[in-house]
Amino acid sequence: MRVLVVGGAGYIGSHACKALAEAGHMPVVYDNLRIGHKWAVKWGPLEPGEINDAATLTAVMRRHRPDAVMNFAAYAYVGESNNEPTRYYRNNVGGMLTLIEVMQANDVRFIVFSSSCATYGVPSSLPIGEAQEQKPINPYGRSKLMGEMMLRDACAAYGLGAVALRYFNAAGADAEGSIGEEHDPEPHLIPLVLQAAAERRPNITVFGDDYDTDDGTCIRDYVHVTDLAWAHVAALAICEPGRFSAYNLGTGKGCSINELIGQARSVTGKRIAMTTAPRRAGDPPNLVADSSAARTALKWSPVHSDMGNIIETAWRWMTDHRNKAIGG
Repeated sequence: MRVLVVGGAGYIGSHACKALAEAGHMPVVYDNLRIGHKWAVKWGPLEPGEINDAATLTAVMRRHRPDAVMNFAAYAYVGESNNEPTRYYRNNVGGMLTLIEVMQANDVRFIVFSSSCATYGVPSSLPIGEAQEQKPINPYGRSKLMGEMMLRDACAAYGLGAVALRYFNAAGADAEGSIGEEHDPEPHLIPLVLQAAAERRPNITVFGDDYDTDDGTCIRDYVHVTDLAWAHVAALAICEPGRFSAYNLGTGKGCSINELIGQARSVTGKRIAMTTAPRRAGDPPNLVADSSAARTALKWSPVHSDMGNIIETAWRWMTDHRNKAIGG
């Protein structure tokens, strides 16, 4: 298949492009390169463009005639979404609307959507299954839920086939070192912890140590980015006209921030200084996935997502591979 990967120069999108190529597909990357990186586009052509630019998106679809689309093009930071909600709705919601309209006009029938566990908000029970009510508590989560709702309606009205993948905390890096996580500024916990280990920052700040968890810090379900990438490839195979489906992607095992920092100290052999700060708005205390539906429907399992492997691949990217890959 020829797959238009919107946001394919970003962290998860670039790993998905590698998995697509290894599965025999041709990824075509469509990205504005604001968050993504040109050096991460290695397995197919790059078409620069904005997701809200219908004219450019139409021209790219007519040029490449994709069989399907993957959409990773979203702003994805909870704290930022609280401060700049309209920016998130314009890109994440408006962009999805534009994408659906252009797909419809160009007879592209299938889409795999990068959704999020943030659509659930504070869960009523754990682990979180797909049947649990979606009640997001921040603009980022609401924008992802709106994307799912639009896709669900487009499937019913236009015969679109869509799979939404609600993944939990993406982490780690490509084991071969060709791509990895690279943000400036860096918002994600594991690379921030590893930057402290590498003495690129003085310490790691833990936001909230008074949650109702065993050690007082937030618990999250970390899933390796390579596992996420292969789930997107598997989702292509089950897209059906007129059908919307959604699956959680996680390990089913929670890891607290304190536990994660301890694991990072063990893997790196470095002292990692910690400071604490008040809780951030919009951070649920505990998010752990029930991914049994994905295991059945997608024939998927998180084979790379042991926390030690996640931290080891991220550490190798930061210390051994990053400069070679990006030419820095």
